[in-house]
Amino acid sequence: MTTFIEEVLHDLKKKNTDFSKLVFILPSKRAGVFLKYQLTKINDKTIFAPQIISIEEFVEDLSQLKNLSNSELLFHFYNTYKLLTPEKDLESFASFSKWGQILLQDFNEIDRYLIAQNQIFDYLNAIQELNHWSLQNEKTEFVTNYLNFWNKLKTYYYQFTSNLLNEGIGYQGLIYREAVENIESYIQNTNKHHVFLGFNALNSSEERIIQEFLQQGLASIYWDIDSHFINDDLHDAGLFTRQHRTNWSHYKTHSFKWISSNYDSSKNIKIIGCPKSVGQAKYVGEILAKLSKNDPNLRQTAVVLGEEELLLPILNSIPKTINTLNVTMGFPLKSIPLASLFEQLFSLHKKNNTSFYYKDILKILSHQMVQPLLKGSNTIIKYIQENNIVYLTAKDLKALTKDYKAVIVLLFENWTTNIQSLLNTCSKIIFKIKSELDNDKSNNQLELEYLYRFNLLFNELNHLNTKYNYLTDIESLHAVYKELLSSETLDFKGEPLDGLQIMGMLESRVLDFETVIITSVNEGILPSGKSNNSFIPFEVKLNNNLPTYKEKDAVYTYHFYRLLQRAKNVYIIYNTEVDALKGGEKSRFITQLEIEGIHKLKHTIVSPNVPVIEKTLTTVIKNKDIVERIKIIAKKGFSPSSLANYIRNPIDFYFEKILGIKETEDVEETVAANTLGSVIHNTLEDFYKPLEGQQLTTDLIKKMQSQCTERVRFHFSDIYKKGDIEKGKNLIIFEIAKRYISNFLNKEIEVLKAGNTIKIIAIEVENTIEINIPNIDFPINLTGKVDRVDELNGVTRIIDYKSGKVEQNKVEVVDWEAITTDYDKYSKSFQILMYAYMMYKQNNIQLPVEAGIISFKNLKQGFLKFGKKESPSSRTKEQSITETTIEAFEIELKKLITEICDINTDFIEKELD
Repeated sequence: MTTFIEEVLHDLKKKNTDFSKLVFILPSKRAGVFLKYQLTKINDKTIFAPQIISIEEFVEDLSQLKNLSNSELLFHFYNTYKLLTPEKDLESFASFSKWGQILLQDFNEIDRYLIAQNQIFDYLNAIQELNHWSLQNEKTEFVTNYLNFWNKLKTYYYQFTSNLLNEGIGYQGLIYREAVENIESYIQNTNKHHVFLGFNALNSSEERIIQEFLQQGLASIYWDIDSHFINDDLHDAGLFTRQHRTNWSHYKTHSFKWISSNYDSSKNIKIIGCPKSVGQAKYVGEILAKLSKNDPNLRQTAVVLGEEELLLPILNSIPKTINTLNVTMGFPLKSIPLASLFEQLFSLHKKNNTSFYYKDILKILSHQMVQPLLKGSNTIIKYIQENNIVYLTAKDLKALTKDYKAVIVLLFENWTTNIQSLLNTCSKIIFKIKSELDNDKSNNQLELEYLYRFNLLFNELNHLNTKYNYLTDIESLHAVYKELLSSETLDFKGEPLDGLQIMGMLESRVLDFETVIITSVNEGILPSGKSNNSFIPFEVKLNNNLPTYKEKDAVYTYHFYRLLQRAKNVYIIYNTEVDALKGGEKSRFITQLEIEGIHKLKHTIVSPNVPVIEKTLTTVIKNKDIVERIKIIAKKGFSPSSLANYIRNPIDFYFEKILGIKETEDVEETVAANTLGSVIHNTLEDFYKPLEGQQLTTDLIKKMQSQCTERVRFHFSDIYKKGDIEKGKNLIIFEIAKRYISNFLNKEIEVLKAGNTIKIIAIEVENTIEINIPNIDFPINLTGKVDRVDELNGVTRIIDYKSGKVEQNKVEVVDWEAITTDYDKYSKSFQILMYAYMMYKQNNIQLPVEAGIISFKNLKQGFLKFGKKESPSSRTKEQSITETTIEAFEIELKKLITEICDINTDFIEKELD
């Protein structure tokens, strides 16, 4: 394959050109490296190297102006804005920056395309005058201010550009306009021949400059365009070169160089649909692994990324067999871990609150860059979770640690003071992290590079703040920080002329490769689609020959097809997954390739190799260690809830009781159901415990009602720790707890007023009994706490409170054998029968008795009594618990415990719905 650069150099050599007297001007610096390399191959003797520069460098040299960064330009522009705006109408820098950036972009376009300034600004003002929506003679203040803004655009522009020119600085557009003004002076003082090569879309300034050099005989220009594109009036890849060939007077007397015919040559083009960005990266790795078998160095292979965010996944997917690669694109600083830390800190402190939301704190404390600084952060996190603390101050956080107070101060204090102090704090955080990484013996070169780049960034912010002093609050600082961050990249070092090349679409200009892999070829990415971040309306852009989205799409079209021109193997990969903003829809470029029909395309959809995993239920085989653990549990006592847990799923019992695994504790931001239940239980215990052995009276219950709010609040404080119950959902739950207890007490009064008698026998009574089971040679105990035992009209009742909703059918049994196997139907019955069984065996009650549930969500049903039915449809049921009931339950209970303790019966997971 002969590259475009080689073709140009061969043509110049044929003309016996003295390369040392040439100035090569290229679209990018990157192409200059390849040009120098090809020069060494084409020349067989030592020569002085020609000057090789990018178009931006050349134009800056012509203009004699220094290019400023976007951030510093914004500060300069704010200087101008302050001079021209009365103090009463002056916006803050943070507010100004939102529209100032857009206006700077418009100024840039106006200058790059050499638009007559007076004409376009007067035109814009006139349009707004015509379009304003007030039909009244007297304009409102809002309309007046709106029109004044458009009227001032011209004044802003002239004052701003005048200030910049006086200081010898400028933005890109102004530099281009000044370069055009200085062409004549430059030409008079040079004798070198200029070679422009590889250009496509040119702004008006570039066109004027190049044409002037051509007219003076001081330049040659080489286009890289294929006949297929330039001869097709509808093909956007040739849009700009067609215009240049038609409109430039130079081509009335000179030939157009060059129109090649490489695109129609045979190519192996594969279109691959791949899910998600990471899926694309992994598939690129597979392609490279196959290619490297035939060419280990992959010198003629390029991976072109449609999205810069794919760089790290791609780098992590490169096969280990590829040892040489070069990354020509920078990795954006905004995508590295340190950026997320500072973003979290800015977001936290911008709220200007004295206390911080616990989730925001946990994000920072658990951040990978903070962990080395706060080795005791897990203790702080655990304390927050255990005490349900939703909001904390910096003072609270400092009180939770002895050794890391200085780090807490850096992260959570002094962020709302003056900007200089805030910037110093950011720098201190960087140096604190660096100090920890320096002490760490592991390889932290990449993390240290991150820190270095962020240190430079905050130094730049410090410089801007010191020079201009416009950053008055954290919001304005955050805005400028994000602007700086968005333009900063972390550059990689590599061998530019050897091995695999990884680059962005713009870095591919002028370069040719035999094998090209292009990723993210989706609509909204390639091409990027419509965007109108401008004050200049679409129609005005058309009338003034300013670029619109159509021209921007044509630029992407050219770059895409130029990659295909000389390539032999092309892999075009797109994301098949539908995304809210991008992805899912393949690019129009792919559709265009299909419609053209020039090349035979192989279209495939790939997906990760996901093995089919048949769902198998976990089985844990009991061994001696497990049996020993069961003996310890048995001696301590099986509770109704633990046995019910086994009935529900034996594997859950194994994890919880045998292994002792508990669920991860988290901050209970909203009161949980079990907390609500505990508050209700404890409050009722306070009320009824002192009345054991006494008859209830309405006066006693009314006294309870008067104490309800105070006791509920006390128990919320005790159980919910420092959680807030004064607002939001928690306040509602607090009121629900009071309402449940109040309704229950009212129900008690109704029962008494109906002529019934209630005697409290026991409240929250602990039961522990030993149970003898044949074939088990170690002690087994049962334990449990009964919420309430009373006598209603002389009948003993065993009562269990439930804060949730329970229906009558949940406390009825049809099949005794199912009581230890069917959790959903019989778990409530199993629990209350076990309470009755333990109390009977402990001689605390005399049979017959009643047992049941009081459901606070179903209080209208009253006491839900246990019942034994002969069949599900039977209307009659035995609700008294007799010796027959106890004996039937005991048989099933012993079967259940025998199963748990039997070494030959494994823990087998149940398949739950």
